[in-house]
Amino acid sequence: MGHSPVSEVCDVVVAGGGIVGAACAMEFAGAGIKTALVEPGMWGGGATAAGMGHLAVMDDSEAQFALCRYSQLLWNELKDRLPPEIEYEQCGVVWVAADDEEMREVHRKHAFFAARQTPSEILDARALAEAEPNLRPGLAGGLLVSEDAVIYPPCAARIFALEARNRGAVLMPGRSVAAFNREGVELDDGACISAGALVVAAGASVPRLVPAVKILPRKGHLVITDRYPGFVRHQLIELGYLKNAHATESDSVAFNVQPRKTGQVLIGSSRQFGVQDRSIDSEMVSAMLKRAVEYMPGLRSLSAIRTWTGVRAATSDNLPLIGKCPGYDNVYLAGGHEGLGISMSMGTARLLTDMLLERETAIPAGPYSPARVEGNLQ
Repeated sequence: MGHSPVSEVCDVVVAGGGIVGAACAMEFAGAGIKTALVEPGMWGGGATAAGMGHLAVMDDSEAQFALCRYSQLLWNELKDRLPPEIEYEQCGVVWVAADDEEMREVHRKHAFFAARQTPSEILDARALAEAEPNLRPGLAGGLLVSEDAVIYPPCAARIFALEARNRGAVLMPGRSVAAFNREGVELDDGACISAGALVVAAGASVPRLVPAVKILPRKGHLVITDRYPGFVRHQLIELGYLKNAHATESDSVAFNVQPRKTGQVLIGSSRQFGVQDRSIDSEMVSAMLKRAVEYMPGLRSLSAIRTWTGVRAATSDNLPLIGKCPGYDNVYLAGGHEGLGISMSMGTARLLTDMLLERETAIPAGPYSPARVEGNLQ
């Protein structure tokens, strides 16, 4: 690298222009950190484009909740300034309970959120039917988490990248980081960037740059329908979702549908552990749609116009890797968010900004440290 001409001099290079990397670049630049954002494809064109785009508060663990909620509050600060093409809509999430056992989980979640100043509302069977008349009859109820929202993720990544540029960042689309050392990084075209730090926000491709990092690929499918305004009013998720989402050795599907501002209905979700092939698996799509129709029989009559896949980057303990990478003085990780990269993007960016500037973080960063679990490093 030392023999190649230096094309840029920066404080930090961000490798990966998905929503996490773009949010990092935007936050870094806004804090006065001279930043270069490097992306081999389109802004938000990888896993970001394959995601549902929910900004949801999840509570599988205290640390997961903390980062989701912190990020959501940061999104709330931004929402009035977001351009219309991001399609931000605070429609809320309803966790749907099929039976009395799942209603007990509704009450547990409600108490958990209430203790942490996060608004939620218990819906009985009648209130659930009024809120979502296209759900099948006989469901026990649900929990409405009113501040959860949805966005169009690839557009958000692009807007964040452009805002990073407005704040002084250098954008480098169509290029990728090939190598790095303490002096900076070398790109695939031979150009070099002198930089004090590298932030790797490359999703499932993180191990290409840092082979010691163990990322678990989880493939998912999504289906979107034609326009049916009002068919779904909230994002709807079955309460069995978390159990299915965190199965690590078997394929799984769960009921998860979302209204879009376009009037379309986005249908998920599926997970296939260890699969990186991005082709459509017709059996998985059929199982996913069958599960959706069990909850919303009327979906059967809607016209699907597109199906696609993506590969999520997961970790062994279902928490992202945020912070300095063990074994490196100047490499930071921002990956392993699995299906919560959109939700956690703003919080991740703010945490890393505070780390780079050696400021106190608003929430404890320890639970996300890449050094926390030996299994995350091969």
